[in-house]
Amino acid sequence: MNTFPAQRPQTGTATPIATFPPGFRWGAATAAYQIEGAVHEHSRGASIWDTFSHTPGSIADGTTADVACDHYHRYRDDVRLMSDLGLAAYRFSVAWPRVQPDGRGPANQAGLDFYRRLIDELLDHGIEPWLTLYHWDLPQALEDAGGWPERDTAARFADYALLVHQAVGDRVRHWTTLNEPWCSAFLGYGSGEHAPGRRDGRSAVRAAHHLMLGHGLAADALWTAAQTGTQVGVTLNLYAVSPANGHPGAADAARRIDGLANRIFLDPVLRGEYPADVVEDLTQLTRLDHIADGDLDTISTPLSFLGVNYYSRYVVTADEGADDAPAADGKPSAWPGSESVRFVGNGGPVTGMGWDIDPAGLTETLLRLHRDYPALPLYVTENGSSFPDVVSPEGDIDDPERVAYFFDHIEACHRAIAAGVPLRGYFAWSLMDNFEWAHGFAKRFGLVHVDYDDQRRRPKTSARWYAGVIRRNGLRLPKKIMAE
Repeated sequence: MNTFPAQRPQTGTATPIATFPPGFRWGAATAAYQIEGAVHEHSRGASIWDTFSHTPGSIADGTTADVACDHYHRYRDDVRLMSDLGLAAYRFSVAWPRVQPDGRGPANQAGLDFYRRLIDELLDHGIEPWLTLYHWDLPQALEDAGGWPERDTAARFADYALLVHQAVGDRVRHWTTLNEPWCSAFLGYGSGEHAPGRRDGRSAVRAAHHLMLGHGLAADALWTAAQTGTQVGVTLNLYAVSPANGHPGAADAARRIDGLANRIFLDPVLRGEYPADVVEDLTQLTRLDHIADGDLDTISTPLSFLGVNYYSRYVVTADEGADDAPAADGKPSAWPGSESVRFVGNGGPVTGMGWDIDPAGLTETLLRLHRDYPALPLYVTENGSSFPDVVSPEGDIDDPERVAYFFDHIEACHRAIAAGVPLRGYFAWSLMDNFEWAHGFAKRFGLVHVDYDDQRRRPKTSARWYAGVIRRNGLRLPKKIMAE
């Protein structure tokens, strides 16, 4: 197995370093369905992603994550990679159907045993486990009962959270309820691009609320059972949103997308209310009678931290004379009630996903949270980029574009901290290449390259570079691309 080189002795004139605060937590992140494989082992139940990925036409390259990175069997080797990298923390998710095959009832102890072993291995290597309870793999049995548009799913999620805490709460301090509920609701139930592949804007709006209700119920359950030092948070995918021009239609488009991408989650969690303009927009689409008295009090259960997943900026406008009816081509939208909005990009470089590279948007997002919402420690819980990787004849993977992306976004974090933002850590996405949801295995985000034929792991240049950042607790300036 390739490992990371020891730090070289410093010689000559020292290079200035953008240093991070003492105790700043450097980590990397993954998700259960994307890496674990072993989907039929030890009584694991089916998830919506198992069903979706086996549905013809759902995944771009026709693959499934039945094996993925085989992390279920190779986790010890993967933890050694993390240790070689110097990670202080590892953010992973628990597969709900591995713990509760049907999403309800007693825990499957064989499934919990895997996470017990993984957590013990992390702790043995001095790596802090950051556990995410839900990264999109709803048990299929719960989807068959109505899924996230149904209120009961939120209650089932709280039961599951308590089962996991009872198993590993003595060894895990940092708990994240949900990862990116926007994707679960609006890609899963609105556009149908993600599992379960439903295409109904009204269902997506209901799902968004019940996901956040599930978050609040789970957070309350975790607090009730909390061990000393327990910290509870949620992770949201947030975006800087800009109008493409000075036209009033573009400004309204930016307001709408900011509302549906950011404020529809931030405001209930951190303020205990939905934004009035978002409510007005959505009531033109559907009655909001699924919101019950007391829900917002539950959703706004106090938190220890907020996780921020940041990848890009949205630049938007609206067609002249367009209304908010569904797009003319009839394509389902992830933006219910705002189908007329057009995403135009910023005209600069993009990643292999086609996403604008905009590190200034990360600083902007962090500053906004610090300025506009109640004070709360922040963590960048995902940030990274997909680019095509080429394995050299010698087995090396040089990825300077990914290094540049990481450099610029970590520098953006440093600027935010300098401006007073209480940013406490940064988790690179992703530790290793993996099953990239509807794209299958065609997109690679990893610090570590995975050969899906033989499961060999090869650290990329970006992994060696990131190991240096961790050792120094900072960035060398000016930008230094190559590994040290």
